[in-house]
Amino acid sequence: MTGLPVADRSVVRRAALDLIARDRRAVAIVLVLHGAAAIAGLAAPWLLGRIVDEVAAGAGAAAVDRLALSIGVCVLAQGLLSRYAQYAGHRFGERAVARLREEFVSRTLDLPVSLVERAGTGELATRSSVDVTTVGTTVRDVVPVIVIASTQLSLLFGAIFLLHPLLGLVALIGLPSIFAVTRWYLRRARRAYLAEGAATAELTEALTTTAEGARTVEALRLGADRVAYGTQRIGQVWATRRATLALRSVFFPVVEASYALPIAAVLLIGGFFLPRGMVTLGEVVAAALYLQQAVDPLDRLLQWMEQAQRGLASFARVLGVGQKTEPENGSGPVTVAPAATGIPEPRGRASAPSGERLVVRGARFSYADGPDVLHGIDLEVHPGERLAIVGPSGAGKSTLARLLAGIDAPREGVVSLGGRPVTDLAPAERRRRIALVTQEHHVFIGSLRDNLAFAASGASDEQMRSALVAVGADWYTDLPDGLDTQLGDGARELAAADAQQLALARLVLADPHTLILDEATAALDPTTARRTERALAAVVTGRTVIAIAHRLNTAHDADRVAVLEDGRITELGSHDDLVRADGAYAALWHSWHG
Repeated sequence: MTGLPVADRSVVRRAALDLIARDRRAVAIVLVLHGAAAIAGLAAPWLLGRIVDEVAAGAGAAAVDRLALSIGVCVLAQGLLSRYAQYAGHRFGERAVARLREEFVSRTLDLPVSLVERAGTGELATRSSVDVTTVGTTVRDVVPVIVIASTQLSLLFGAIFLLHPLLGLVALIGLPSIFAVTRWYLRRARRAYLAEGAATAELTEALTTTAEGARTVEALRLGADRVAYGTQRIGQVWATRRATLALRSVFFPVVEASYALPIAAVLLIGGFFLPRGMVTLGEVVAAALYLQQAVDPLDRLLQWMEQAQRGLASFARVLGVGQKTEPENGSGPVTVAPAATGIPEPRGRASAPSGERLVVRGARFSYADGPDVLHGIDLEVHPGERLAIVGPSGAGKSTLARLLAGIDAPREGVVSLGGRPVTDLAPAERRRRIALVTQEHHVFIGSLRDNLAFAASGASDEQMRSALVAVGADWYTDLPDGLDTQLGDGARELAAADAQQLALARLVLADPHTLILDEATAALDPTTARRTERALAAVVTGRTVIAIAHRLNTAHDADRVAVLEDGRITELGSHDDLVRADGAYAALWHSWHG
């Protein structure tokens, strides 16, 4: 299985800055509020130090009460400012995560089908659920904490220097060890968390495929093998999580030990210089309180740094969906990410084709590193022509359909539409011109109207009903709520034949010029299939139709028939001409008619 790419550091950095830039006003408000809250928090230790000095100087209770009241006011102000800062920060985080989810869905839908198939459902499922959720937590919770903690630490250490430069220098004694262990941790964390994410994706893939093929597993008694395979994947997840835990087990103890060092040093140095008049008792107390106050933001900063590393690794995986990849058999780079995410737009896309003529020249194709499935295919499909492709099972008919639709690219040769390689067309442009309908179909959770709107979001109810009628889906008139009837899991389940007709109705609404039907009526009974094919024939008049036919009446009605055997086109001509030629097609025709 070939996984999806992972964005590098520069792409993650640009995308993170873009998230901030697109809501810079909210970010500015958050920073101002947090900064004001941090400044208000500085007042209490300084005022407490003043109280110590005032008492030492023999001041009365009135002066102490005024300072104590000031402390209360500052604490209240800090609480209110922090509350509104966190509120504004969470609102910013939710908006940013919502945009990220929408862009992730857009990039996912723009992925080439072949890339999705090679990546596997587990990879996409993990990125769309675990990784997006982790990024959401990071943006909503972690980033504000890091911003707040960093601001507080800067102001706290600055306040100590303002109290006395000597105490400020002593306060920095614990930072070298924290800096060294943090640098050590960060150099290893990204790679470790990316490995953990990849292992989790493989485990999800293993569980998903086992669940989807449960009947096959039971029928073939493969339960023990699937359990062993799943156990192996769990072992990989366990190993990667142990690796990240090993990093944390070094990082946190060193950091915790570094907290007490500067406080002890300030008290010792302060005690040494206090009798000499170089510092006051209030300054030493205030500096110690500032350092004690610094433990909380420093602790939060370093603890959330671990989550931040998870978030950055997940962000890289989320942004990787749509990055430049090499499609199967090297059809050239594909980039399908919007500029809003910080990933550059596609370059080198071919311009729109000039015409609708579909041409295959010298096409050879193999899956992964296996032998060729197609061997030097030459074929020309004229605009408006109805071409049927027939042949025995395993001859390469569906593979040829995938090449014609631009899902896969030939290992050698070219498949072009209007003089442009099909795989070079932007996905939206290619889908607008060519549509492939296979035996596989999907009913989305939602209303019948929602299911049809996927093909044409602007279609009216009348157009949707006409599309259903065109493919013979008269069952829709029996639905209790018509187009508003809910379909899918937990609602009304469609039979396989009905779901196939729904897929064909989407095809009618999409209205492409070239239709490729890969046994698209295979799920229908012969009578319904024949009726549906006749209805479709009336709808697709003037369009190019390429039908992978297993019922030879489809070939009988076509303008031309291509016979595919062992990955090669052995016969090409009209039905009557091929029957008179008494070759492979004639044998199939006579066999089909008994």
